[in-house]
Amino acid sequence: MIKTHPYVKSLMQFMDASPCNFLAVQSMKDILIANGFTERRLDDKLAWKVGDKFFITKNDSALFAFKLGKKKPDETGFKIIAAHSDSPCFRIKPHAEMHGEGGIVRLNTEVYGGPILYTWFDRPLSIAGRVIIKGKDALHPKTMLIKIDRPLMSISHLAIHFNRAVNDGNKLSKQTDMLPIIAKVNDKLESENMLLKLVASELKIKIDEILDFDLMLYDTEKACLFGLNNEFISCGRLDDLSMAHAGITAIIEAKDDKATCVTAIFDNEETGSGTKQGAGSPVLANILLRLTVASGGNYDAFSRAIAKSFMISADNAHAFHPNYASKYDPTNHPALGDGPCIKINANCKYMSDAHSAAIFRSLCEAAGQPFQYFVNHSDVAGGSTLGNILTGQMDIEGVDVGNPLLAMHSARETASVADHIAMIEVMKKFFDK
Repeated sequence: MIKTHPYVKSLMQFMDASPCNFLAVQSMKDILIANGFTERRLDDKLAWKVGDKFFITKNDSALFAFKLGKKKPDETGFKIIAAHSDSPCFRIKPHAEMHGEGGIVRLNTEVYGGPILYTWFDRPLSIAGRVIIKGKDALHPKTMLIKIDRPLMSISHLAIHFNRAVNDGNKLSKQTDMLPIIAKVNDKLESENMLLKLVASELKIKIDEILDFDLMLYDTEKACLFGLNNEFISCGRLDDLSMAHAGITAIIEAKDDKATCVTAIFDNEETGSGTKQGAGSPVLANILLRLTVASGGNYDAFSRAIAKSFMISADNAHAFHPNYASKYDPTNHPALGDGPCIKINANCKYMSDAHSAAIFRSLCEAAGQPFQYFVNHSDVAGGSTLGNILTGQMDIEGVDVGNPLLAMHSARETASVADHIAMIEVMKKFFDK
């Protein structure tokens, strides 16, 4: 029988519990609390207490975890690992029910981020997210999380008999082709407010308590291993929840008691990070400044702390696909199972440079783990990620890295078991150096 590494078991449990950004943050909160971290609020007064372990959330969808060191930030700087909680998906619109012939009901959705649309066809889908309900007054509503565990709907593909050229390329409309079927009803009264009735029933509340919602579709199939030796992981949302899991695991197991260690999980990277909980906001910089002041420092001390800090921006890279070799750089195409990737881009889409890449390479060597480089094919434009966006808020040195994935942004992506274990070991070495 093939044994599964504890880090991989933990990852799969985390993925199954985290069908969207809000549930991912809740899962991380549960893991941190179980390991001695306490929750603080952004409007709490932050105190400096050596050895303190705590986390702060923003918008229920971003999380920042801290281990305070013996030395003040301006002496050692901050050690930061950054990742993001969101993944491409379908978000349910308000007034979502769309009634058709034969009593068939679909849900009106819009696309979040950049999914590979056709990979969402003909899968058992359900609903997860957050629901905002009435609180003590208009300015203080309450939040409830929801995850419906049973299959509720499917986005059914048109049969090949009606489009014989479907395998030659099939242009899809996000508004008309990608709507999931959720029910067949013949009674108008039964179909009214169908979604809100379902949500209220699941949460055991009244419909009139619901003010609004952020609800997404998710694939109900569980994470699994495959390959002759269980060497691969198949799951949705590995980009970027696998890196979030690695960062949370690393800070829990970090043994350095001198420097302050930080794991920052932002939201909305898939749509440009331009939200209050995204990497383009000052949320992390503000917390780090407050911690510096709480340690007895001032803005000058904060600036010196940032000058001594280093960040690992962890967002996954593209693994070499043997069926599409021409799409990749001829000499820098990372393979599944050959280790974490250092991401390089001449036009500064990543924050990596020779100096920061050398630091990450040295961390890999110190941890006894392999490493690779990812560089885009020169005829293919690459996307940016967290690292260079964060430098708009803090002039911090850092490196963009990630584990290689196949089918990034598919409903199910593929990663390597060995790479996930390696990344955690390197991140631990970073925190412990």
